[in-house]
Amino acid sequence: MVKTGVEFDAMSDEEIDKLPTLPFVIARCAPDTKTKMIMALRRRNRFSAMTGDGVNDAPSLSEADVGIAMGMNGSDVAKSASAIVLTDDNFASIVNAVEEGRRMFDNIQKFILHLLVSNVGEVILLIIGLAFQDENKLSVFPLAPLEILWINMITSSFPAFGLGLEDATADIMRRDPHDNKKGVFTTQILVDMLVYGTIMGACSLCTFIIVVYGVGNGNLGKNCNESYSLECDTVFRARGAVFAQLTWLILISAWEFKSIRRSIFRLDPYQTEHRFPFFRDIYANKFLFWSVIIGALSVFPVIYIPGLNTNVFKHKGITWEWGLSAGAVPVFILGVETWKFIKRKYGLFNAGISDRVKKDASISLRQGFFTMAKTMTRTSTGGMSRATTMEKRPPGLSVPQRPSAADEIV
Repeated sequence: MVKTGVEFDAMSDEEIDKLPTLPFVIARCAPDTKTKMIMALRRRNRFSAMTGDGVNDAPSLSEADVGIAMGMNGSDVAKSASAIVLTDDNFASIVNAVEEGRRMFDNIQKFILHLLVSNVGEVILLIIGLAFQDENKLSVFPLAPLEILWINMITSSFPAFGLGLEDATADIMRRDPHDNKKGVFTTQILVDMLVYGTIMGACSLCTFIIVVYGVGNGNLGKNCNESYSLECDTVFRARGAVFAQLTWLILISAWEFKSIRRSIFRLDPYQTEHRFPFFRDIYANKFLFWSVIIGALSVFPVIYIPGLNTNVFKHKGITWEWGLSAGAVPVFILGVETWKFIKRKYGLFNAGISDRVKKDASISLRQGFFTMAKTMTRTSTGGMSRATTMEKRPPGLSVPQRPSAADEIV
């Protein structure tokens, strides 16, 4: 548990590697002792962060994965050898910086995922929609071009910006450092994009098919991509239903993507104050909340304003079709929640480790990464006492692997 620098320096690398755990405290270290500890951590495939302010700390600051120097009282040599300089000499700034870096990284992923999922859904709908041909053997578009532009520019943009303003998630400091080589386009993001986009596109496609082929007897009219006519009434109503549905699915997906793995109905799995914190959680980000609400309400004037609907957006006001548009929302939510549950239960994209939180596993982030859990004091016959402190990790916290570069700490 505790060694002096002289004892540690006397050990060979083979002897150090045979230790079950490395010493928790090394007293009176020389500069070479610190470097030797960093190399021992590296051989165990762990990462190291070194803090220091003096000239003698420079070798270990340079060798560590992340060297952190004191900005106010640190020497120029220590600052030059470090990757990070604390301008306020406050160790809490290290944790704040890591948390903020992870928050920004997560929000960029959410922003990208939201935009790409809507694009995948639209591509699936439009490509398969090319198979719907009218009497002139011309493809009838399930969505008109201006409808697509409206959804992408007006509906999707503001919720995507709102996702960039999200606060840090509850488990952000419990996760392993991400692999910086993959960037924001991780395997999880790419798979999620395809899964959610497929669900969105399939729901929209089913609505168009039900309106045109289920109720409209397959009447695709003639030249319905250009103008409205009585022959195109069914197609225009189908487009209105698809437009409303796709708009709502994209808006709801923004709330779902507040967390890539956690359920929208319990974004913070560690809180015990509210049994159903859904409304509190979605209202926490007011910009995102009102972007979704206003975007959802904007569907009605776009569909019903005369002239604007038939001449500009190539759709028509709908009646019973609202049931299809609204009914697709719970179907989409169920699909997203099911996929998130599968990821949590089987540890997909999490090294196969389940990240489901047990009911008795709540722990405050304010307690830090590690809890000093048990202290045993033994009194010898000579009257001297020895305190032994054991390290205990909170549930769900694993030892991070060593990143490939210093900036991967965030």
